Amino acid sequence: MTKNFIKWFYPGIKIKRWLFTSSIGVFVVGIGFVLANQPYRFISTLGVVWIICGIVIIVLGVGKMIVSLLTLFLPEGERDLVNILYKRRYLERGPKIVAIGGGHGLSHLIYSLKEYTSNITAIVTVADSGGSSGRLREEFNIVAPGDIRNCLVALADAPALMGELFQFRFSKDSQLQGHNFGNLFLTAMVQLTGGDFERAVKESSNVLAIRGKVVPSTVENVHLVAEYMDGTQTQGEAKIPNPNTRIKHLSLTPQEVRPTQDALKAIDEADVIILGPGSLYTSVIPNLIINKMSEAIARSQAFKIYVCNVMTQNGETDGYSASDHVYALVEHSDPKVLDVCLINNASAPQEALVRYEHENSFPVAGDIEKIRGMGYKVVATDLLGVTDYVRHDSTKLLRALIKIIESNRIIRR
Repeated sequence: MTKNFIKWFYPGIKIKRWLFTSSIGVFVVGIGFVLANQPYRFISTLGVVWIICGIVIIVLGVGKMIVSLLTLFLPEGERDLVNILYKRRYLERGPKIVAIGGGHGLSHLIYSLKEYTSNITAIVTVADSGGSSGRLREEFNIVAPGDIRNCLVALADAPALMGELFQFRFSKDSQLQGHNFGNLFLTAMVQLTGGDFERAVKESSNVLAIRGKVVPSTVENVHLVAEYMDGTQTQGEAKIPNPNTRIKHLSLTPQEVRPTQDALKAIDEADVIILGPGSLYTSVIPNLIINKMSEAIARSQAFKIYVCNVMTQNGETDGYSASDHVYALVEHSDPKVLDVCLINNASAPQEALVRYEHENSFPVAGDIEKIRGMGYKVVATDLLGVTDYVRHDSTKLLRALIKIIESNRIIRR
C-alpha cells in the first residue's frame, strides 16, 4: 500500500505539480487568516485578499489535478473531456426520439440527430435479403445484419477508424468478396451469444460506444412478400421492386412475427417518433406490419412525424406523390401512426434530374391539400441536398425536425 502511494510522486505522473500548487494555496490561505485577524484595517484587508488568492490557487491546483487524472483515459486529452461532458450532460436532456426504418435513410437521419439528443433509439428492419446480408441469412439462419450495422456506425462515438472497419467491404479477389466486416462481426457475435441476436447487437453497441440504442424490430427470420396489382406475388426484399406493376399489399412470412420488447418499450416511452426517410415498401413499412408494432405506435403519446422521400423509387413507388406515400403507410398500419408529414418543396437542378430520368426516378410531388384532407398536418420546406445524388440534406432535415419538435413543446432541456 505504501509502495502504491509513493507511485503518485513518480516523474511524469503530472500530479506533483498540481499537488504542490494546491499546497501553496493552503499556505497562502493560512497567512491570509493570520493577517485578517490583525487589529489594523489595512493589514486585515490585505489578509482577505490573500485568502481569496489562496482559494483560487487551491481550486486551480485541484481542478488541474482532476483533469490530469481523467485525461489519462481519453485519447485526445482535455478536448475530449469537454466533448464527453457536453454529450453526457447536455445531450442526455434532449427529447426521447425513436426513429423507425432501414437502409441509408435511417442511418443518415440518426447520424444527424445524435448532435441534438443522445436519447435516440433506432428501430431497424431486418428483412433485407440481398448482398452480404442475404448470403449470411441463408448460411447462418439469422436476421439481416446490414441495416443494423449502418445504424451502429452512425451512432458510434468510437474512433473514426473503428467505424471505417465496420464498413469495410472485402474485394472481389477474396473468398469473402462482397461481405462487409461489420456484418461478419455481428454474425460472429450472434454465434458467441448462443444465437441471441438482440444481445449481439447490444455487445456490438458497446464495442462502438454508440450514443443511443439500435434495436432490431424483430429477431425472427422474416421475409417480405409483395402482392402486385396484376395479382402476382414475390418473396424476398431484394426481389420486390417491380417496374411493370404497382405494389398492392405487403406482408411478412411467417405472419405471426413478434416485435422485440426493447422496440415496444422505446415506442411507449418516446417523446417523438420519426418514420422514414427511406424506401417505403422495403425499409419503413416492413417495421409497421410486424404484429402489435403499429398498435404500439398508434397508442403512444409521442408526437409522430413521417419524413417523405424526395424522389420516387423505380419499381417501388413509381408515380407516387407525397399523399400516395402517406396513404400506403396508413393502409399498412393505423391512421394514428403519424401526426405530421414533412415534405420537400425545393426543386432540384435540371441537370441532376436528367441522371435520375434514366433510372425512371422523379421528384415526389408535394400534394399538400390531399394530405391535409386525410387529417394530417403538413410541413413543406427546403430539404434538398444535391451532390452525386438528389436526397435529403442532413443539416436541413435536422433543422426542420428540431423546429417541428420544439414548436410542439417536446423539448425538455
